[in-house]
Amino acid sequence: MTLSRGSEADESLMLLGFLQNLRDRVLSVVEGLSEEAWHTSAVPSGWTPAGLVEHLGRAERHWFQLVATGTAADLRWDEGRPPYVRPAVFVCDRPSADIVAFYRDQCRRSDEVLATTSLSAAPRGRHPNPELAKRVTNVRWIVLHMIEETAVHSGHLEIARELLDGRTGLGGH
Repeated sequence: MTLSRGSEADESLMLLGFLQNLRDRVLSVVEGLSEEAWHTSAVPSGWTPAGLVEHLGRAERHWFQLVATGTAADLRWDEGRPPYVRPAVFVCDRPSADIVAFYRDQCRRSDEVLATTSLSAAPRGRHPNPELAKRVTNVRWIVLHMIEETAVHSGHLEIARELLDGRTGLGGH
């Protein structure tokens, strides 16, 4: 099938390309970080790389499963985890390999939702904050929000990495 210039399919590919680039950037920043550093805060607020990557996985799940589709499967990951409360200090005591696997799995599930959902589709779920819920009018908003969220936290992780072990330039361009 040939796509017309400016079609929703083109837009979807472009937006998902940006999101995937940022997801890859997050993982490249934390790759090779020692297990101790994964669980060490480099900032006064107390968040750790482990907690921030877990947060990104939870955000993928929240936005693409709960809000976009209105459902999300129960996960063993949730057992013993506190509910998300804002403002939260993002920490996670699980091993880095488990956190990375959780994040990758949530990204994969997000991609499955996006492969079958139009950007212009209205969300079938609802964000619990009524003011924010009013702004979430379609899946395009959700994708753009996740691009924003992932970009912001990718930058946070780059700074933390430099403070923790001096490594820089790991997040790409």
